[in-house]
Amino acid sequence: MTYPLLDPDAFEPEIADAADLRAHRLRRLALAYRVFGALRWGSLGDGHISARDPEREDHFWLARYGVPFGSVTVDDLVLVAPDGSVVEGEGWINPAAYNIHHPLHEARPDVVSAAHTHTPYGTPFCARVERLRPVSQESCAFVGDHALFDDEEVNIASTAGGKRIAEALGANRAVLLRNHGTLTVGGSVDECVGWFLMLERACEVQVKAGAEHAISDEAARTAYASVGVPVSGWQVFQWALRQHVPDPSVVG
Repeated sequence: MTYPLLDPDAFEPEIADAADLRAHRLRRLALAYRVFGALRWGSLGDGHISARDPEREDHFWLARYGVPFGSVTVDDLVLVAPDGSVVEGEGWINPAAYNIHHPLHEARPDVVSAAHTHTPYGTPFCARVERLRPVSQESCAFVGDHALFDDEEVNIASTAGGKRIAEALGANRAVLLRNHGTLTVGGSVDECVGWFLMLERACEVQVKAGAEHAISDEAARTAYASVGVPVSGWQVFQWALRQHVPDPSVVG
């Protein structure tokens, strides 16, 4: 069987050996880029997904710049040091990726992965400069768990901008970047990207619904208790993989 059954007991595996955990994270990271590519996200060179290294925890992995997301393999991933230099792998990175991800990983030791790109609904919704309302099941996963980065810097040109994003994010799982796009974080690559997919769906609903009617705060909190737990984000990613990357061996 290619992917685990989506049952309540299926979740991120516990891997004690650092080398094995690194290999697992790199495979999942490459697959995450493949999912973005299948959705035609990042086709203009925008966006990035990171994964913290399990040993050098102040370093993180990215896809080298210039590789189409739909073609990323493990060999296309590079390790980025705290100063922004590439210390493993070949190639260079989008400077904005370093400027955003380094401060996030530094501020949030609990975060393994962060994802950001410019999507068809996330970016226009962020131009509204408002938070999500509980108008769909997916949006309930972000009730009280997302923030707004109300800042006009849409091209993050330094780590100072990234630090402001990290401050806005706080302890939340998602942040809406004004006039820019969405960003999510998670305790694994799978969870992080699952949240990103759910956030895009939530933004789509709110953009399309127009005069939407939100559910009550009580009903939203009840929904959050089931759709807002980490395993929910993880499972969304499993569905996306089965749909968009039926053969996971393609990433190496």
